[in-house]
Amino acid sequence: MCKIVRGEIDAAVVARDEQLVAFLDHRPVFKGHVLISPVQHVDTLLDLPPELMQPLLTLAQRVAAAIGDTLGAQGTFVAMNNIVSQSVPHMHLHVVPRTKGDGLRGFFWPRTSYADGEIDEYALRISQALQRQLP
Repeated sequence: MCKIVRGEIDAAVVARDEQLVAFLDHRPVFKGHVLISPVQHVDTLLDLPPELMQPLLTLAQRVAAAIGDTLGAQGTFVAMNNIVSQSVPHMHLHVVPRTKGDGLRGFFWPRTSYADGEIDEYALRISQALQRQLP
């Protein structure tokens, strides 16, 4: 995660500013699954500075709207693991597209994958939807 934030590893980025970066999970629960992370290294939610809380949730709200507008999702699942089940030691929030009957039950997170080039198409669609939200 830190290497993605620093730009050392390519990622399908959908939004970035001086505080946060949002990009597609390369092993999504469903296609369009976005991770949002502070640019500043923060291990867990417990370490998140108060000044990043509102921007983090605001971006999560915008991403959720963009996913609905762009991918036709009926809703989203927004979640964060905190230490237990946290796959990398850099805080990140999941915004997962949902539709009725999609098969997701409880906290079992099956994973899927993108076809060649497909992740970039999804990133572009979500990024463009986020741009349309700006005044």
